[in-house]
Amino acid sequence: MIVVIQCAGSKLANAGSLSTPDGRSVRFVAHPELAPDDGEFYARPDDEADKGRSWRDLLRDINRGLAAASPNLLTAGDLYRPAAYRGLLEYIGREKLYILSAGWGLIRSDFLLPDYDITFSGQADAYKRRRKADRYNDFSMLPPNSVEPLLFFGSKDYLPLFRELSADHLGQRVVLFRSAEPPDCPDCVAVRFETSRRTNWHYEAVESFIAGNLQLPVR
Repeated sequence: MIVVIQCAGSKLANAGSLSTPDGRSVRFVAHPELAPDDGEFYARPDDEADKGRSWRDLLRDINRGLAAASPNLLTAGDLYRPAAYRGLLEYIGREKLYILSAGWGLIRSDFLLPDYDITFSGQADAYKRRRKADRYNDFSMLPPNSVEPLLFFGSKDYLPLFRELSADHLGQRVVLFRSAEPPDCPDCVAVRFETSRRTNWHYEAVESFIAGNLQLPVR
């Protein structure tokens, strides 16, 4: 089974970033034009970095060994602070874990990522919030031709991006939900997760999965 979990707002304190040609750290956000005027260098992942190459292109080159890595870049599986990510890494391994990032797309857990502050949450500051109409050249790193079941841990805000970036997956796709009514995802199998927790309830679902207590209709 392949597991996908949405990204988290809280990153490890030692997470590195990419740098401008003059040495400034890049703070990746959804809307730099709305960011505070505080002297920081804000950019979108698909903004130009240098010589017609976007920051996304640069990050791909870094991961391919074609460009020098910035100090302290962490892998996607190690970037986020909540314990659920480390728990999944230990339980299913790096090859089976993927991260759905609001800034970068559907990422392998061993892919180096910079610190960023992009989310689908409506409660976030406007400059951090990715909107449905925003255009991103998202990565989609699921293995081609795989027929393994795909299990998604995430909120309804991230479900459209999950469906889009996993649309070519040949195996069964299972999504969890906590609301009274299932989400609109006819191309996936929706499974209700019973919990009274409202915020980040999918972390509780991860704990249940790791403990072997999650009943899934996996073919």
